[in-house]
Amino acid sequence: MFDPTQIILMYFIVPLWLLAGLADWFCHRHSHIASTAGLKESAIHLLMFIEVGIPLLMALFLDINALVIVVSVVLFFVHELTALWDVSYASEKRHVSPIEQHIHSFLEMIPLMALILIIVTHWSQFLALLAVGSEQASFSLALKSPALPGSYVILVLVAVGLVAILPYAEEFYRCYQGRKNTRRDKADSAN
Repeated sequence: MFDPTQIILMYFIVPLWLLAGLADWFCHRHSHIASTAGLKESAIHLLMFIEVGIPLLMALFLDINALVIVVSVVLFFVHELTALWDVSYASEKRHVSPIEQHIHSFLEMIPLMALILIIVTHWSQFLALLAVGSEQASFSLALKSPALPGSYVILVLVAVGLVAILPYAEEFYRCYQGRKNTRRDKADSAN
């Protein structure tokens, strides 16, 4: 467990990623997302969370092999397209501040850094994907061996719950309530 790339990934990249996501949530709240871009933008945020959550869970629990690398690469590019859709939609509906734009650059590049570190530490499986090297590409689902420390996995899952799932669920609920209130106000003004 003294691999510097794994230490950087576990104790720098993952916490930085979570903090950037929380900072982005604060920006959404500050720009009154519930009464501007609303439920659609919040749903896009949840979609992006799923797109990065799957590779994170795979990296926490599964042996990194060709399958995990392929899924992570594909979802990275899907996440990038979704992020473009998100900013395109949001910038038409609400003010996206320079600070929020800067945070977005972190939220786009941190998954890339994580992916690169994972590929570097599992280079032979990456080469096997390209049909280069002496190793066969493995597409099996196998639990990580040796497993990451249980305390680390629990800490990451709790942190994800507290600084990612909970705030973005609150945002979605707030946007849902805002949409309900807007519909009610429109109905009241029509009567």
